[in-house]
Amino acid sequence: MIDTVVIPERSGTAFKLDKGATLTVIDPRGEQVADLLAFNAEDVREVISSGRTLDYAETIRLTLGNKLYSNRSRVMLTIVGDTVGCHDFLLTPCSIDTFLHFYPDLPPHRGCFGNLAEALAPYDIAPDAIPIAFNCFMNVPVDGQTGKLKVLPPLSKAGDSIALRAEMDLIIGLTACSAPDSNGGTFKPIHYRID
Repeated sequence: MIDTVVIPERSGTAFKLDKGATLTVIDPRGEQVADLLAFNAEDVREVISSGRTLDYAETIRLTLGNKLYSNRSRVMLTIVGDTVGCHDFLLTPCSIDTFLHFYPDLPPHRGCFGNLAEALAPYDIAPDAIPIAFNCFMNVPVDGQTGKLKVLPPLSKAGDSIALRAEMDLIIGLTACSAPDSNGGTFKPIHYRID
């Protein structure tokens, strides 16, 4: 039996993921985003890249079969399972600045950026090295005429998941997102397991 790990609401973690292992990110209650980062465990300057990935995939709708590339154009992760089919790779992890900008009437929160920075510090990954995250379950439609972005509640239901196979030894950062709009106005945990 493979253990499922719980990431409490509005928090994050980091861990090693060996080449060939599969990371399954689970939304246990529905409508909860998980920001995912990947770094080469042998050289953390090699990091997941939104630009490379979207360029090579020729789509912003990444799902089963798509590969997530590094800034060195090497495959880091392959999506091998996906029950939702709607994720975001455009927007940066939420932060104190995000809260000040979008939620001035709410208490500021360090957000996914702060949670990732703390979780990745033991791996000698500095805050300035944190890139755009692959935002599992995040629903960011783009207007085809104007290019305007919206952040809508995730389409994920309770128990939905995305599974990613590691194509190199990785350090993973993973959160239960802290931004109200991203999660339908509520905050819930994220679960994950490694097979």
